[in-house]
Amino acid sequence: MDVLDTVVYSSMWGVILLALVQAVSKPKQPQTTYLIVLLLLLLIHVSGELIIYSGAYQYFPALVGMQMPVRILLGPALFFYACATMSPTLSISKKSYAFAMIGPVVAILVMLPFVTGFTSEEKLALADPATRNPEHFKIALYTCIANMVVFMAFNAIYFFKALQVHVKHRQQLMDRFSEIQSRSLDWFRVMLALWGIVWLCYALSYIPTLTGWKLPWLDLLPFFEAFVLIAFAQLALNQPILTKADKGPPVPEQPRSATLNQDRMDAISVELKNVMHEKQLFMDEELSLNKLSKAIGVSENHISETLSQKLKTNFFQFVNGYRIAAAEKLLQETDKRISTIQYEVGFNSKSTFNTAFKKSTGLTPSLYRKKSALVTQ
Repeated sequence: MDVLDTVVYSSMWGVILLALVQAVSKPKQPQTTYLIVLLLLLLIHVSGELIIYSGAYQYFPALVGMQMPVRILLGPALFFYACATMSPTLSISKKSYAFAMIGPVVAILVMLPFVTGFTSEEKLALADPATRNPEHFKIALYTCIANMVVFMAFNAIYFFKALQVHVKHRQQLMDRFSEIQSRSLDWFRVMLALWGIVWLCYALSYIPTLTGWKLPWLDLLPFFEAFVLIAFAQLALNQPILTKADKGPPVPEQPRSATLNQDRMDAISVELKNVMHEKQLFMDEELSLNKLSKAIGVSENHISETLSQKLKTNFFQFVNGYRIAAAEKLLQETDKRISTIQYEVGFNSKSTFNTAFKKSTGLTPSLYRKKSALVTQ
């Protein structure tokens, strides 16, 4: 029995159970439903690890490895959760569910020699080098490795698909909103990367057994997994439900060749620039493509096409370009606090303002002000 790891996985089990209670108490939404399913799968995965580390496998040898096929569903579950949370048109077909089951089915087939070929006594004997049958150990080891290969390959597909959902979601937001931080779920991309590292470490954990090499840092895996699990549960539970409008209904993909003639795009671009200079609509922190469309009497699709084809930008970048220009002027000509300037020009988040300002000027707002003061002296 590994006492420390048992404590860690027991704590993880408790965290997931608590998260499940909170998730079940939330209003019924597709996002919450898929989160509950994902948490249940994580609970099964952690339970499997807990059986091994606590030594409970001695009493329930038939349960050893039973979490492996279920664990392969974690990638699809993350992808379905991403679709439910970020896609403006949630459409998960029966074919998608059926394809998600291919991984577990393959894993079960791979495990059959181990599950059906050994007695409980023979399985228990594998835990001790002094009692294990070398041939049985080879079968068990290669079963685990084959299972892990299936797990990594299958989940890599779904990680990529989940990342695509997030990228598309963010692009849709940038095509429609001037403020996207509250809607963009940037934390999901970070958590996706962290889960990938955790599961890659699970695959690498077989290296010492195969080669005899010692990888001491793998001893930290349970702690790292616990950190990722707690962070994910906290962020997912606190993520507000995005409405269809918040997700940004899909803007029709812009054709490579313009559908509007050049004169019409020139006229729209002039209107866009005029309304920004004269009415300073960019100062509205909640400015959206829809609001801008109503302000100048031009359809959203025509504005999007003009921004894309004529001005080579998107709505988010177009609006924030004016905000940054206004902020630069105020930093040069006034002594107003940077936080005051941030809100005056339309940013409602300090981090968004600082990121956008530095990306545009190469400097933070405070350094820009200092440099401007030196130039004027």
